[in-house]
Amino acid sequence: MVAEPNRVERSRPRPVASWRDHHAWSAGASLRRLMARPVGTLLTVAVMALALALPLTFYLLLGNVQQLGAALGQNQAVSVFMQPGQTGPAVELMATKLRERADVASVTVKSPQQGMDELARMQGFSGALNTLDSNPLPYAVEVLPKPGANADDVARLVTDLRALQGVDLVQDSGTWRQRLDALLGVGNRVVLILAGLLALAVLLVVGNTVRVDIASRSEEIGVLMLIGASGAFVRRPYLYAGIWYGLFSGVLAAGMALLIEMALAEPVTRLGHVYEGKLQLGMLPLWLLGAVPLAAAVLGWLGARLVSAWQLRKAA
Repeated sequence: MVAEPNRVERSRPRPVASWRDHHAWSAGASLRRLMARPVGTLLTVAVMALALALPLTFYLLLGNVQQLGAALGQNQAVSVFMQPGQTGPAVELMATKLRERADVASVTVKSPQQGMDELARMQGFSGALNTLDSNPLPYAVEVLPKPGANADDVARLVTDLRALQGVDLVQDSGTWRQRLDALLGVGNRVVLILAGLLALAVLLVVGNTVRVDIASRSEEIGVLMLIGASGAFVRRPYLYAGIWYGLFSGVLAAGMALLIEMALAEPVTRLGHVYEGKLQLGMLPLWLLGAVPLAAAVLGWLGARLVSAWQLRKAA
């Protein structure tokens, strides 16, 4: 009587062990089935990889456009020209107050003599400057906004600068910033939409491949269901097939993205020299490259799950 519960307890792990063994068998059998038709598997994986690599490529290009915008002046300093007659101490006092602002990265004061020296170094101005009796240039203050400041932040800063006492003119590339921010916002939305559409394409490709595979084995599936196999038991190999398709295509897509980065490295380096090293190639983050195969495997599983459930429901 005492031994009976022990036999029951020892028998409990058997369903779990069978479930685990069938998962291992399904994973191996589905992989062997894919390797048995290498051309068809390679074509399917290549199509899915291209679909996954496209949003990665657009994301990479968008990141480099953002860096190019910064190099071309997205964070360009705001030039503040003081009224004639402003003294150096008064301008320095204003610059000190501006440096205390949280939205200002740096403030540089240029005296009238420094401005005259800059003009003298420009070709064609030296002769004209020699004819002047006095220096007509005012004090100028260059205010650099904090890195990462958006167009609205810079616009508020410019408004405050124009309201300062003694300021005659404020020159700002606010329109350029607003246009660039708007274009980058559109680009981000396009990348998201494209990623969603191509993820749907991956689902359809995996689903159609699994559908054809199930249709070709309809007699085998019918026999399994006649002898009492459950739906989960029958569709498990096809779910693993979807996972393998997604995983392989995700790895290939990440590899394509790395090749595109390598192809862009040389021209971006040459372009960076033109902008005195301000422009560097923006690379895809490692976490994104690692997440692509996992996300693709989930998409493959989902596509196989939906189609296999529908097909087996028809067969039943």
